[in-house]
Amino acid sequence: MPHQPDLVLPEVDQSGAALPVVVIGAGPVGLAAAAHLIERGLPFVVLESGPVAGSSVRQWGHVRMFSPWRYNTDAAAVRLLHASGWTAPDLEALPTGQDLVSAYMEPLAGLDVIAPQVRYGARVSAISRLDVDRLRTAGRETAPFVVRMQDGSEITARAVIDASGTWATPNVLGANGLPAHGEHEAADWIEDALPDVLGADRDRFTGRHTVVVGAGHSAATTLLAFADLVEQAPGTRVTWAVRADAPDRAYGGGDDDALPARGSLGSGLRLLVDKGLVELAAGFTVNAVHVLNNGTVELRSRRPGAPDRTIKADHVVAATGYRPDHSIAAELRLDLDPILGTTRLLAPLIDPNDHSCGTVRPHGVDELAHPEPGYYAIGMKSYGRAPTFLLATGYEQARSVVAALAGDWAAARDVQLDLPETGVCSVTLAVRAITDDFGLPPDTPAKLVAATTRHLDRHTNPADAVMAAAAELGIAPAAAVKLAALAG
Repeated sequence: MPHQPDLVLPEVDQSGAALPVVVIGAGPVGLAAAAHLIERGLPFVVLESGPVAGSSVRQWGHVRMFSPWRYNTDAAAVRLLHASGWTAPDLEALPTGQDLVSAYMEPLAGLDVIAPQVRYGARVSAISRLDVDRLRTAGRETAPFVVRMQDGSEITARAVIDASGTWATPNVLGANGLPAHGEHEAADWIEDALPDVLGADRDRFTGRHTVVVGAGHSAATTLLAFADLVEQAPGTRVTWAVRADAPDRAYGGGDDDALPARGSLGSGLRLLVDKGLVELAAGFTVNAVHVLNNGTVELRSRRPGAPDRTIKADHVVAATGYRPDHSIAAELRLDLDPILGTTRLLAPLIDPNDHSCGTVRPHGVDELAHPEPGYYAIGMKSYGRAPTFLLATGYEQARSVVAALAGDWAAARDVQLDLPETGVCSVTLAVRAITDDFGLPPDTPAKLVAATTRHLDRHTNPADAVMAAAAELGIAPAAAVKLAALAG
């Protein structure tokens, strides 16, 4: 594969002042880029649109992550934190999003070497080159970047690292990639992915009917929480609408999944559908959304050769994934894959039709490069519409790109990743997280497996056997379903 030519980037502005590297986004990957820039001695500015570091992560702070702490922190960031006296969390524990913020991102963003360089409430509206539009080639590589904020202010930069992510640009409900008819008008009835079903958002969903649209891991996580609420609050219903005629994608690899904490979601969903806690609407393609006179909302599915179908509900959760927004870089020369919206070299490595997060091979600055020298999208945004991103991948991207900006091409191209297929998780870790959450003794999973085995002869449905075993042992049904999913 051809390598990107060594960069020749402007280092000072017209007055002779050193130009910074602009990092867009103070999420985990953006802060990792800042840490590597500090270690390389490169000046930088971090522009964060939210009021605090990790603004997007905080919105799913109640969700437990699939990988343990050791794969959710960046090496350069950890070195800086340790130098400040930081106490690392248990590296084998599975953090929640809020854990990631409070135990890692807040201390990192608050370091004396980082905090003064972060500007909050700074939303980037456009990026270009100083006095050079996209058409002009002469002098392009030596012209500084111009990063314009929404308030009209501008920063000239040596390079731009866009780690803004995709959280703010979710996919629509429409099965064809376009908004369903009436989707915008029904926005008040449509929830973003990963609502806090059992916490802050509980009252909105209790005693009501909610439709979860989507077949990815966000949908699975949300459905598991809704199943708990269905059992706890009579009158609560949840319907799972998927485009496929069978929900195989969400059921996933089950016990074969390389991340057991993630693979368990699929197994757990199968149990929830079998048990009747989740109503499955397979082969449902959302074409239209209508707000009804009684204050509810109706989803309509229309497929050629099949009768129209409708689902009426009080709420809709759009767990349909995310897409990148490249509009701020419209004046830059980008070479985007027409399917995924990532770079052309990265696209075949992460195509979800061929890869899970664990089969993505190591990649760095060369695969992330555009025809625009010095501009890189890293982190979730670098993956375009592919849902296979892991934080460990973003951290290695940050390290590789910053090494290239520092002129250390040997380090930039020495890319190494330890991803899930090589042992990022173990069933033991995920089971321990569940027993801790429910306050159960550590031997509970083994007892549940043994009791379920005894009950299988008396129940044709495995879900019934699990529930019978749980009743025998006095285990809450919600805990039993999750433990049974992991225990196989």
